[in-house]
Amino acid sequence: MVEPLAIADGTTAGQVITTVLVVTVVLGVRYGVNRLRRREDRDIGQSGELVLSVVMTLVTGGGIVAVVVLWDLIGPLARSYRNLGLQDIAGRMLLAVVILATTYALTDLVGRIIGEFTGKRSSISEHQREIVYRLTQVTLYTLAVLVVIGLFTRDLGNLLLGAGFLGIVVGMAARQTLGAMLAGFVLMFSRPFEIGDWVQVGDREGIVTDITIVTTRIQTFDGEYVMLPNDEVSGQPITNRTRKGRLRIEVEVGIDYDHDPERAAEIARDAVRDLDEILNVPTPQVVGKRFGDSAIVLGVRVWIDNPSARRMWRARTAVIEVLTDAYAEEGIKIPFPQRELMGRTEEGGFAIASGDERAAPAPDGGEDD
Repeated sequence: MVEPLAIADGTTAGQVITTVLVVTVVLGVRYGVNRLRRREDRDIGQSGELVLSVVMTLVTGGGIVAVVVLWDLIGPLARSYRNLGLQDIAGRMLLAVVILATTYALTDLVGRIIGEFTGKRSSISEHQREIVYRLTQVTLYTLAVLVVIGLFTRDLGNLLLGAGFLGIVVGMAARQTLGAMLAGFVLMFSRPFEIGDWVQVGDREGIVTDITIVTTRIQTFDGEYVMLPNDEVSGQPITNRTRKGRLRIEVEVGIDYDHDPERAAEIARDAVRDLDEILNVPTPQVVGKRFGDSAIVLGVRVWIDNPSARRMWRARTAVIEVLTDAYAEEGIKIPFPQRELMGRTEEGGFAIASGDERAAPAPDGGEDD
């Protein structure tokens, strides 16, 4: 009896040592691949990423198969499929671990495949690739969990029915969050904006810094970070100022009624045409806006590329400065707000009061009789 026990102990020790070596190799390969991906001085590209993912999947799957063969678990696994009795609970548990580990290995490979096939298409954004990968990942894990549950119960239908009722209760309790998630999917596929875009959502304006399934984060020009639920974002008007790559800016300027508007518009066009802060195409335009209380209001319209708040304010400041200098050189007055006061005379006519005259108030605060 001593010799067989020693043989058994030796065999078990060898299996344990071999298993440890297999696990070490698998973990070492995964660590090396992840470290290679993180190196900044080496760009392996999408094809290299796909090859590394295939290698990781094969090594992980090979390690799992090696452990199963090493411990002679093929028989128990086969019996677990044929008989779901309690005597094979260990085999079913091992099979569940194998299924989950294989699913975990496949998710990384699927993500790389998605990146390889969609990375070269400009019509698919990074956020859309991310959401496709996450949906695929959730689908794989859901199928794996259902298979694992099916190993331990024969009444999978009632279990799914109970899970469905639980999902309804949870959905009613978290309807706002679920609404934000659905709106997040709509935003990611409709693509009204991308990360880095300058947008205005309702009364919020700033740069989009992150888009998730539930929220959209915006950094305002005051340096504040605003987190907006996606259902609120999709329910409000969205203005994207950077989508087309250029933006029109209008600066209003008033000229005195004594001056010729056409001549003033020509001077404004010539003044802003050579500014470095604006585009030459489309060409600057000057249009008449309205008759103001104190001046004829002109609108000077110019364009900038790669729109941002800083570029906009630089261009606006440059236009204001050059218009002020050009009108001063040409003797065109930009008037201050003016008021013309008139009063009735005893003969029924009108008397015009100059700007220096001031009517003294009556003692009671009303008008003099």
